[in-house]
Amino acid sequence: MIKCIIVEDETLAQQVIQSHLQKMEEVEVVAVCNNAAEAIAALKKFEVDLIFLDIQLPGVTGLSLLKILNNPPLVILTTAYSEYALESYEFSVIDYLLKPISFERFKKAMTKVFNGRLYSKIVAEKDNQTAEHIFIKSGNKFFKINFSEIIFIEAMKDYLKIHAADYTLVTHQTMTEMEKLLPAKQFIRVHKSFIVAVAHIKTVYGNNIELEKNTIPIGVSYKNSVMNFIAGK
Repeated sequence: MIKCIIVEDETLAQQVIQSHLQKMEEVEVVAVCNNAAEAIAALKKFEVDLIFLDIQLPGVTGLSLLKILNNPPLVILTTAYSEYALESYEFSVIDYLLKPISFERFKKAMTKVFNGRLYSKIVAEKDNQTAEHIFIKSGNKFFKINFSEIIFIEAMKDYLKIHAADYTLVTHQTMTEMEKLLPAKQFIRVHKSFIVAVAHIKTVYGNNIELEKNTIPIGVSYKNSVMNFIAGK
């Protein structure tokens, strides 16, 4: 599930964005914020993948908020004024939506999210057992992901969510395809929906694996392979 926050001081605009998002099963709204201060609090409280950010907020503007965020999630800007478009490009935002926002235009913006910087095909190394990283393609660019950064990988329908300590990436891949890209000695499939990095496993108890901040279930059909892996067999 892609988690997002809406940062918007107009009630009607909040409702429009929420209504559009309700038509997309892959996205969950974890907070609706009226200003920059509430947005910062939400970013500290929740793991956020995407921000819908109004430019003209009371007090600190949306663009000013982006300037003070060290590692912002994906951003879709919303505004009633087109003159901010040029300035917004310096922040590498995913899209710039003019109010009132139609569902068709909103859907195009979300398609950019699914197929853009975070939602892209993974390119494997020729020898992924000795390589230290893989690449995620975005347009004409490739973004490098070090295997050591990955904590666990979560399946969500046709997409995978790659959880790292400082960021979360999503790609249009299957778990089977991902398994082929990862070094077998560093990662283990523990559930139909989860692959975990061995280096980040803290404890294994019952049908669960405890990582730094997450508890991952062990699937019934994977229990034997997990226990054999632990036993070094």
